[in-house]
Amino acid sequence: MIIQDGLRRMFAERENCFYYITTMNENYLHPELPAGAEQGIVRGIYRLESGPQRPHRVQLLGAGAILNEVRAAARILAEEFDVGADVWSVTSVGELARDGRATERWNRLHPGQAPRLSYLASQLEGCPGPVVLATDYVKALGEQLRGQIAADFQVLGTDGFGRSDTRERLRDFFEVGRNHVAYAALHGLHRQGAVDAKRLQHAAGKLGIDPDKAEPLHA
Repeated sequence: MIIQDGLRRMFAERENCFYYITTMNENYLHPELPAGAEQGIVRGIYRLESGPQRPHRVQLLGAGAILNEVRAAARILAEEFDVGADVWSVTSVGELARDGRATERWNRLHPGQAPRLSYLASQLEGCPGPVVLATDYVKALGEQLRGQIAADFQVLGTDGFGRSDTRERLRDFFEVGRNHVAYAALHGLHRQGAVDAKRLQHAAGKLGIDPDKAEPLHA
């Protein structure tokens, strides 16, 4: 979809722009394309899965190969903690950030007109609960989107020195794996008053989250 859009703009329409594709060396079965997701894929985000109905709800965003961990976190939340989670595939943090800056600029220069919503804000509009974004990149990448998200927002990323180990242990070390995504979502609900501290502490133990573990950036 992205390649087709790039060919159309660069070759058919002769637009002065460039596209790049990031490839990964992680093997996994790609999910089927949801109906109507074409525009979202090109613009940077689309909803991959709608979670089950539960008393509380969260929005989980995954950028890149970490998406599989985000999907697993959604299952953990539903099965272990009675929390419904919508899963969003972020195909381009950069595209969402550029659109957000352009929207902010337009609103600043047109104070007499109804403010516009960025594409990201329009997609999350009406979606309840805190938002968690997980990436295999540094947190600064995802932090570019903070100004577009009105809800409680947490970014998980791989700040710190790399470790040569399995992907599972790497992601646990950097606190971006499925258990950390699930815990961050529960912590977001806690900050909203929906989950009390005792339940959150119990969840941390169940998920194997060590509160005294050294921060990856300084480990």
